[in-house]
Amino acid sequence: MAITKIQSESLNLSDTYDFTGTVTGAGGVNTPAFFVRQSSNQSITKNTLVKLQFPTEVYDTANAFASNTFTVPSGQSGKYFFYGRIAYLTENDFEKSQFRIYVNGSDVDDGAVTSNINQDTVTFNYSLDLSVGDTVEAYTYNNYGGAEPSIVTFAGRTNFGGYKIIE
Repeated sequence: MAITKIQSESLNLSDTYDFTGTVTGAGGVNTPAFFVRQSSNQSITKNTLVKLQFPTEVYDTANAFASNTFTVPSGQSGKYFFYGRIAYLTENDFEKSQFRIYVNGSDVDDGAVTSNINQDTVTFNYSLDLSVGDTVEAYTYNNYGGAEPSIVTFAGRTNFGGYKIIE
């Protein structure tokens, strides 16, 4: 079916169309993007803010993630979506456990707090408006119910990622 001009009133979305031209303005590429994870368990000292370590890059489309820090590349200012998960090797109850995002060295959000439950995973997602050169890092803070001075992350399930959503 050749289409020379489409009007929304006459387009049947249940039909199949063969577009041979170029469609512009639809969707996006969502890059730069990265996804990293821990390759070994990390000890997190109780009642202490600790920068999470992510030595394994699953992907990094712009080589913008290094030394556990994402840096907005040249020409890539815009809105970004970040997400992450911290899994702990524990069954202790948490008074407070947080996945925290820092931009340019400053705390922007205390994400996903769990309280007084038998919980071993904290998840996080956040949207940020960033400029070229801005840095983003992931931290954690916890005050769990155990007597041990530290808690250990579960490397196979602790990760951090992000991608550009719009200019």
